Amino acid sequence: MKSKLEYIWLDGYKPTQSLRSKTMVRSDFGGTLEECPMWSFDGSSTEQADGNDSDCLLKPVAIIPDPDRKDSYLVMTEVLNADGTPHESNGRATIEQDDDDFWFGFEQEYFLVDPETNLPLGFPANGFPAPQGPYYCSVGGKNAYGRHIVEEHLDLCLEAGLNVEGINAEVAAGQWEFQIFAKGAQRAGDEIWLGRYLIERTAEKYGVAVDWHPKPLGDTDWNGSGMHANFSNGVMRESGKEDVFNQICEEFGKNIERHISVYGADNDQRLTGAHETQSINEFSYGVSDRGASIRIPVGTVEDGWKGRLEDRRPASNADPYKVAAAVIKTTNEALS
Repeated sequence: MKSKLEYIWLDGYKPTQSLRSKTMVRSDFGGTLEECPMWSFDGSSTEQADGNDSDCLLKPVAIIPDPDRKDSYLVMTEVLNADGTPHESNGRATIEQDDDDFWFGFEQEYFLVDPETNLPLGFPANGFPAPQGPYYCSVGGKNAYGRHIVEEHLDLCLEAGLNVEGINAEVAAGQWEFQIFAKGAQRAGDEIWLGRYLIERTAEKYGVAVDWHPKPLGDTDWNGSGMHANFSNGVMRESGKEDVFNQICEEFGKNIERHISVYGADNDQRLTGAHETQSINEFSYGVSDRGASIRIPVGTVEDGWKGRLEDRRPASNADPYKVAAAVIKTTNEALS
């Protein structure tokens, strides 16, 4: 029997990378990562190499069943140079320390967009729909747009084995969110990218595009899109000390540039201090404060200061590998 292996990688476009993929056909494939060979591609066509030295390598790092194609698998890869070293576009390689001690929950927001008008679903060709208010967690044809795509995406993710913990309509028309939880930074990043790939391909089926820009509606009174990063490590889950959480938050405040530099392009358009954000040039934290840079969930406090923090600054187009790497580095420095 022959199987289709869809190799997925991130290209070298700046400031925001895009997903790329191509299909390998294999005989008698058993479905394991160890059976996935290294592969190559033309890096000169993806902004990752020059034409006179164009070979880049694809190293398989995660595999899940492809729920939308028979006898198929999705293979997440990272890009290497021809000599086997990590390519400069390889965000996964920036994770210096990784184990199951760090847990991540990413809240991935995005807009579904009509490619002909370049407007979110639910937006008229001229003007705007009714103001924000009725769309968040909405039901009904006047408020929820693209639900068939979002529900199909959820089913595909679950069938593929991704640890999706939920979906919801967001505060703007045509804006949605899915949440993924994973133990370990690399696994969390793999699952977000695979989830992004599946929503892209699902929307493509219906002639709809996905917009990952953090503020696709520009300078208007509409929320942007983020990828809020919930995180914890063993100390946070077990210490029961308020000082531990304050200490971590204070350390994040000392390293604003480290985080903002990898939290997504054009994030300044979203982090303005309005629309449930803190200004990109300021830092704050507080219990239940959705206008802060870092929110301390009330559940963490109620559980005796055991639990997680939520960094609300990462944009929807941020690379989850790089976000997780920065979170781990700063948290470890705070607790060292």
